Amino acid sequence: MSKLAKKPVIIKEGVNVTIENGTLKVSGPKGVLAFKIPEGVVVKVTNGQGIVTILEKNTEDLKPVLGLTRAMLANMVTGVYSGFEKKLELSGVGYRAQVSGNDLSLSVGFSHPVKIAKAPGINFEVADNIITVSGIDKDSVGSMAAEIRAIQPREPYKGKGIGYVGERIRRKAGKAAKTLGATK
Repeated sequence: MSKLAKKPVIIKEGVNVTIENGTLKVSGPKGVLAFKIPEGVVVKVTNGQGIVTILEKNTEDLKPVLGLTRAMLANMVTGVYSGFEKKLELSGVGYRAQVSGNDLSLSVGFSHPVKIAKAPGINFEVADNIITVSGIDKDSVGSMAAEIRAIQPREPYKGKGIGYVGERIRRKAGKAAKTLGATK
């Protein structure tokens, strides 16, 4: 059995966890999330704790799924209670972002602005060249942030582009002849 799956998930006050027809539903102050429980895995909710176990003890195929189910339950509880957010930073001359309606418009060195449509359950905020992607589903928040970053990832020579806040980029020196001041 997975070591992490043995730990019970603490269900916070104000969060409701129900199991109906093999579907785990978690509702809280921020919204409702659902997850289909894989076959052979049992989720029990008692005394404000969610415990994930396997029906039969000798099934090796279900061990990875056990940890996945526990992680999904923990992420759903955190998401509906406090939500998730990823922060992206724009760096470069003329690089800027703005929210217009449901779209995020980016000016990142192309001849045209790049527009990104907002996925359901995702919110965009822009302040001082920092884009905040927030929502209750950890997977969709991370996917949307990665999609935005993939438009113009930071490059190693000048550091221009879109990157996560606090992300370190290994800088390269450039041409050796330029840095040494050598001539032909």
